Amino acid sequence: MQVTYQMFFTGRAKELTDAEFYRRELALAELAEPLGFAGIWCVEHHFDGDYSMCPDNFAVLSYLAAKTERVTLTTGGAILPWNDPLRIAEKVTLLDHLSGGRARLGVGRGLSQKEYDVFGIPMSQARGRFDESLKMILEGLETGTVQGDGPFYPQAPAPIRPAPLASFRDRVISIAMSGDSRVAAAQVGAAIASFSQFPIEQHAADFAEYRELYRANHGVDAPRVVLSDSVYCSEDPEESRRTSKEAIDVHFALTMSHYGLDKSGHFDDISGYQSYAAMADAMIAAGKEAAAEGYWAAQLTGTPEQIVARIVERYEAFGDYDQNCGFSCGGMDHDKAEASMRLFSRAVLPRLRKLGIVTSD
Repeated sequence: MQVTYQMFFTGRAKELTDAEFYRRELALAELAEPLGFAGIWCVEHHFDGDYSMCPDNFAVLSYLAAKTERVTLTTGGAILPWNDPLRIAEKVTLLDHLSGGRARLGVGRGLSQKEYDVFGIPMSQARGRFDESLKMILEGLETGTVQGDGPFYPQAPAPIRPAPLASFRDRVISIAMSGDSRVAAAQVGAAIASFSQFPIEQHAADFAEYRELYRANHGVDAPRVVLSDSVYCSEDPEESRRTSKEAIDVHFALTMSHYGLDKSGHFDDISGYQSYAAMADAMIAAGKEAAAEGYWAAQLTGTPEQIVARIVERYEAFGDYDQNCGFSCGGMDHDKAEASMRLFSRAVLPRLRKLGIVTSD
C-alpha cells in the first residue's frame, strides 16, 4: 500500500479570501512529503467556489513539483470532456519533465451539469468524448504524436514536445465511481480510483468486479485500486467525531448540491449516467440526515487506533490497495487539518508499516 495526500480545495471558510484559502491549502500540501506521504493528488473543478476551485490541476502540481523531491504527482482527475486531448498529453508530459518522472495521469469524465453547461458541452456526450480522448492521449504518450479522426476531437498528427520522458503505460488512473467507468478502465489497462461513500462490502464488490474484468482483458492482475477519503485524526474520540462530522456534513451537502444528487430525476435523461440516477434516488429516499450520516461513517475518522483498525479492515476486504487522504474539507479550520495530518503521520503511518501494510513511503 501507498498512502497519499488528496487536495480537494473545497469548502472555503467565509472569512477567508480565495487568495488566503489557496495559500493555506498549498501549505498543507507542501507538508505531505516531509510527513511521509507517498504522493499528492489534485482535483479539477470549475465555477463553484463553495464546492471546489481548482481549474488547472496541472498548474498546481507543477508548483508542487518545484517544492518536492520524492512524491508522485497525480491529477485526480483531469476531466477529459472539458479539455483538448492534445493539450492534456502536452501538459502531463511537461509535468513529468518538471518533476523528474513523478507525474501520474488521473482522468475522469465529470459529473456536474453546472460545469458542462458553462463549457457548452452536452453532458450526454461525456462517455463518447472521454473514450475518444483517452485513446488519443494514451497512444500519444506512447508514440510521441497525438492524432485522431473521431467526431469530437479530429486532430492532424501533432508531436508532443518536449517528447514523453517515459512510458505512462502503468501511470494512468481512471476515477471510476460507476460500473461503466470500471469497465472502460479495465479495457484500456488503467488503474481505478474511487471516493469512499459506501460500506466496505460494496466497495469490495466493485473492486473485485474491476479486477476480474482487467484480468479477462489483459491476462494479468490489475494494478492496485485507490480509495480516497476525507480524514480526521484526533487523540480524543469525541472531539474527532464532533469536528469531522461538522466538516464532512458540509462537504457532503456541497457535493450533493454541486452534482445535483439532491434532485430526483436529475440524471434520468442524461445518457451514460443511469447509475447516478439510482444513487441519487436512493439517497433522497434515505433522507438527508441518514444519507449524510452514512457518508460520514464511510470516511476515515477517529483516533489513530480506530483509523488503523479501519484500514486493516479494508485491507482484509479489498486486498492490497492504496489509501488517499484528504485532511482539509468542508471549511475545516486549517490548523485542525494540519494537526490531524501530523498526528496521522506520527501515529498511523508507523503502525501500518509495522503491520507490513505500508512497505515504503
